[in-house]
Amino acid sequence: MEAPTTPSYGGDSQGGGWFTRRPTQSPDPSRAQDPSRTPDSFAPNPSHAPNPSQAPDPDAPKSSQAAQAPPAHPRPEPSDTSDTSDTSDSALLRRTMAEIEPIADQVTSYFYALLFLRHPELRELFPAAMNTQRDRLFKALLTAATHADDAATLTTYLTHLGRGHRKYGTRPEHYPAVGEALIGALTRYAPAVWGPRTEAAWVAAYTTISQIMIDAATEDELRSPAWWQAEVVAHEMRTPDIAVVTVRPDQPYPFLAGQYTALETPWWPRVWRHYSFASAPRSDGLLSFHVKAVPAGWVSNALVHRARPGDVIRLGPPAGSMTVDHNSDNGLLCLGGGTGIAPIKALVEDVARHGRRRSVDVFYGARQNHGLYDIETMLRLRQSHPWLSVRPVVDDGPGGLPTGGLPDAIREHGPWHTHDAYLSGPPGMIRRGVEALMGVGIPTHRIRHDSIEELVGATT
Repeated sequence: MEAPTTPSYGGDSQGGGWFTRRPTQSPDPSRAQDPSRTPDSFAPNPSHAPNPSQAPDPDAPKSSQAAQAPPAHPRPEPSDTSDTSDTSDSALLRRTMAEIEPIADQVTSYFYALLFLRHPELRELFPAAMNTQRDRLFKALLTAATHADDAATLTTYLTHLGRGHRKYGTRPEHYPAVGEALIGALTRYAPAVWGPRTEAAWVAAYTTISQIMIDAATEDELRSPAWWQAEVVAHEMRTPDIAVVTVRPDQPYPFLAGQYTALETPWWPRVWRHYSFASAPRSDGLLSFHVKAVPAGWVSNALVHRARPGDVIRLGPPAGSMTVDHNSDNGLLCLGGGTGIAPIKALVEDVARHGRRRSVDVFYGARQNHGLYDIETMLRLRQSHPWLSVRPVVDDGPGGLPTGGLPDAIREHGPWHTHDAYLSGPPGMIRRGVEALMGVGIPTHRIRHDSIEELVGATT
């Protein structure tokens, strides 16, 4: 399944790390709060200011403009925020994000222009096409700003991000350059909120954020490689646009059923996409993925239509929390749409392997009958395990009229008050599914699914 972009809001982007600071000991809050003592790694350097004569070619493709010099905008006069009622650091971060959100594409394009103009050696860490990277950068910034007051959530998110960025070749020495470019972009495009206190708030945030990411990467480096080489050993076409790809990693690859990984093909270097494992861990160490080729999907089309046994791909570390709590007696209510059935099948295998007779109810949804490409596998599992129920749900009714699909099917059966819920599939299905599950009384802390933001960003 190409999606599970993990409980990180845009987490695995396509390039190197974007929150930047040199590795240090614990940050000094006094430096962060004093605007006159802004760390050199973040202070915009006037000698590096873009040359207005170096504006990008208006006829150049959008994806290539970020590598050229920044556009010639008159630099706005910074404004202070002393007349506002809430000038806490978290409020200033949120106001900055609210101001730049309508012009997010301009801000992130300017950020990359500054970065590559001042540090061209970093360009090789990023993919050739930058349009998706720009979107994910903004989502990551928004997440950090939104959760500035939630230390636990922010730490979990950034720890995952710091570990994941190892596969891009990101090193601690890259951090200062990226932080400088980011501060420069925010300074230019957030004039209404920007001032000494706002800059100090962002510097303090960077200090904390970057240290979490650096520490997470350093710790992870002691335990696992940045990526695994994996040879394709089997390639099975299930439909004209869906393939089951099985690979053999070059060294042990520990993961849990329900998790996913980032995957890079040799045909699109530095472009990573997320796929769920389609089985629980196997004794032979093989890994399988269900891949659907989507329009203009670089990685998905390569895996479906180009990959063959003998090809070698790269895998990032496993991630995701859509896993089974084997200390609980709760039943499992599983909703899988399209290739989202892959991690659901892995969860069923995981329950079976642990030998506990827990009730597992699977709703397998698709728009049309041919979308139930793995229904035979699920029905065979049902025959082997009496505690397993499998219900196929086709979204198009007689005459092609849409039905209620999975949400209606959930409401028609049950009750589900003793079940934990798992969802995997297209973003729209997950949104509707979560609403339906909450509507039948399942609390949010017992509903698990991959990040919708990541799902949207992982379809190419």
